[in-house]
Amino acid sequence: MYFWINISLFIIYFVVVISCVVVVVSENKNPIRALSWTLALLFLPVIGVVFYLFFGRSLKGKAMVSRKVRRKLLEKSRPKQHSFDNTGLNADQIQKVKLAHNLCHAHLDRNNSVEIFTDGKSKFKRFMQDIREAKEFIFIQYYIYSDDRIGNEILNLLAEKVKEGIRVKVLYDHVGSFSTSNKFFRRMHLLGIDSHPFFRVTFRKLANRINWRNHRKIAIIDGRIGYIGGMNVADRYVEVSPDGRIWRDTHLRVQGPVIESMMYSFALDWNFLRPEVNVQPISPVGFEDAGDVDMQLVTSGPVDKWNNLVLCYQQAIASAKKRVYIQTPYFLPTDSLLKALQGAALSGVDVRVMIPEKTDSRMLGYGSRSYIDDCLRAGVKFYLFTPGMLHAKTMIIDDDFVTTGSVNFDFRSFENNFEANLLIYSESVNAEMREIFFKDISYSRKLTLSKWRARGRFERMMEALVRLFAPIL
Repeated sequence: MYFWINISLFIIYFVVVISCVVVVVSENKNPIRALSWTLALLFLPVIGVVFYLFFGRSLKGKAMVSRKVRRKLLEKSRPKQHSFDNTGLNADQIQKVKLAHNLCHAHLDRNNSVEIFTDGKSKFKRFMQDIREAKEFIFIQYYIYSDDRIGNEILNLLAEKVKEGIRVKVLYDHVGSFSTSNKFFRRMHLLGIDSHPFFRVTFRKLANRINWRNHRKIAIIDGRIGYIGGMNVADRYVEVSPDGRIWRDTHLRVQGPVIESMMYSFALDWNFLRPEVNVQPISPVGFEDAGDVDMQLVTSGPVDKWNNLVLCYQQAIASAKKRVYIQTPYFLPTDSLLKALQGAALSGVDVRVMIPEKTDSRMLGYGSRSYIDDCLRAGVKFYLFTPGMLHAKTMIIDDDFVTTGSVNFDFRSFENNFEANLLIYSESVNAEMREIFFKDISYSRKLTLSKWRARGRFERMMEALVRLFAPIL
């Protein structure tokens, strides 16, 4: 009897595995990703199936909000943009603008100002001052909101603004903020702050939600000031760790018409959570031209028809004539992006990639390093940032283009996370970002192919192993 029970269980499991493989092959048009999942399903009994149910399924084509709500948000937030003529941008820039617009209706917002922060102390000092001066509303969206010193300082400021009659809304990612106690967020509610987790993970919806994270970091104050970048709300951005290491990140403070685009992004995410209220975004207050910087806000997510930021990155790298400089905490590029970087380097473009020497994830660290040999052989220059955790997400192209925001140079950010980046068309911002990049190079260790190939056998083995599963990490 036990024999037949075991045979029956084996047949059931075999059918489940084959069914999952069929779904993987039919759903995933990326053959590398499909192969990774197929290997996991075939060679990791039971675990492979469980991992696929939690992390392997696709949300492509599934709407976060209804078309009706999305259309209302678009109509209420701004007029349609039909032409990019007479912008003063060059042909390469206009091509980037058109691509982003066709992917996700990204407006070309002109005459903005940008202030760049590379350390948490100065960023949060300015951010909290802007909160103190808020007169109408404060909208905040972070992947991680921590119950620590900086988190409580901001919470207390927000509570004071609520007492003044100012509307305060906070979005945070449920998985990203797992380490923050429910007690902290209950206190936030009791203080009158309208706060909600994005994709709340419950036992009933565990498999449907745990893999998709809202990784965006956007804040809007009075429709006049916006913040976007890589920093979360956490002490690690403002304090040096006991071993003397720092978290180095990049964040922007912007003013100008781009705030409208940020409002639209926030309104979409808010309506996904609270569809019964706030169907239309609150129009920003009037503002005069804030500066001379042109930019687009590009959002991406697992529900989008296209991998928006992958295509923007790929087109930007392919168009580069002088340089491509990248800073990222994790370097797990799609096959198309890896080939784009190799092609640029082999054609004489100065391609440089900077990652942290020590990451906050050992597995992602092995995955990132598995691509270094391929890049070095093509002439890509690689740097390991030594003072601490490099968390900046920046790409600099030639003399007039920069993109920065929340997206890491890895599969998860490009395919599974909800992300937001600014595409910036400006020689002055490009020059400032290049200066920051070379300052970071002075604190980094440059790799050479001969020294890299001399690393230990265990490291090589771990890199090769993790590389197999890079597309599903």
